[in-house]
Amino acid sequence: MGIAVPQLGLHVQRYTRAGTPILAQTAPAGYGPATIGSYLGLSGDGAGQTVAVADAYKDPRIVSDVNTFSAQFGLPKICGTAGTRSPCFDFKVTAPDGTAGQNPDWALETSLDVEWIHAIAPRATIRLVTAHDASFASMWATVTDAAALRPGAISISWGDSAGEFSGESYYDWHCELAHSVCVAATGDFGHPGEYPAYNPRVLAVGGTTLQLSSGGTVTSEVAWSSSGGGQSYFEPKPRAQQGVTPGSHRGIPDISFDADPSTGVAVYDTVPYDGQAGWFQVGGTSVGAPAWSAILAAADQLRAAAGKSPLTSSGGQAARAVYAATSALGDITTGPPNGACPVECQAGPGYDFVTGLGSPRAGIDKALAAAP
Repeated sequence: MGIAVPQLGLHVQRYTRAGTPILAQTAPAGYGPATIGSYLGLSGDGAGQTVAVADAYKDPRIVSDVNTFSAQFGLPKICGTAGTRSPCFDFKVTAPDGTAGQNPDWALETSLDVEWIHAIAPRATIRLVTAHDASFASMWATVTDAAALRPGAISISWGDSAGEFSGESYYDWHCELAHSVCVAATGDFGHPGEYPAYNPRVLAVGGTTLQLSSGGTVTSEVAWSSSGGGQSYFEPKPRAQQGVTPGSHRGIPDISFDADPSTGVAVYDTVPYDGQAGWFQVGGTSVGAPAWSAILAAADQLRAAAGKSPLTSSGGQAARAVYAATSALGDITTGPPNGACPVECQAGPGYDFVTGLGSPRAGIDKALAAAP
């Protein structure tokens, strides 16, 4: 326990004659915003909403990388940057405790998180809050700093390198929020999953292998073998899972999103990763945390228009809304196991410990907006 690890994986584009993997290229690889946007069929675009990202270290190129991503896909650029015209979107970076330099793993994670919140909710305000380093103490201080900004959602695409640990509930309070909800990746190492996804107060996002047509139609979706999931040894079952999930403890994930690097999304990052920079095809449950955070922003936009309060972790409100929105979730019933256990590691009808309730389908923001 003590070190946070980004939950992402890269698709190898090709190999050199010497057998060296080529991870980046000069043109986008993987799903782009238009395909994912058609797949999700959201009515909202995040206008009037704020999403925070809690990551670590300094990414000195995040502004230019996000603007390059936006220009490539016809999205609004960052307000106040050179050559930006209306419409634009509000993006700011804060590092309340400073940073211990830069780190290529975290730079790629940061690009993924910011670019894909923007891709799915292009008019949402984004606040990137960076930790001094990847120690658990530093990461949780950053979550608290992010919560102080009162965003609708806080994207957490990292987990503790030790998985679960006996003292984890000490940190649960950081995501007991009256104005926000933490959205956490469940991990990329299969069963049993990683903390903080086991925190009963967060929305935990697992992974699938999602095949889409160019127009965003689902042609196939199965469980991803590396999706973190399972029943907690330490955390109690939250109210939303009562009568839904097996056992007496917290189960993860709650929901899922595409995570297989072979069906990953396009990410632009110029902080050299393994000596490479440019367009990466990225997977991992790290994709699902920002994606679901953006979905919540779209839902909160619709709720605001209807005079409703945003979905937060207070009293388990956000989780109850998700568990009531099964009409807009695709139940994932097949796919490889995420471990060696006979029952918990297999996807099946209804809730399971690999993909949770399932993945979003068209109209998920409307379904969440309809919740009390």
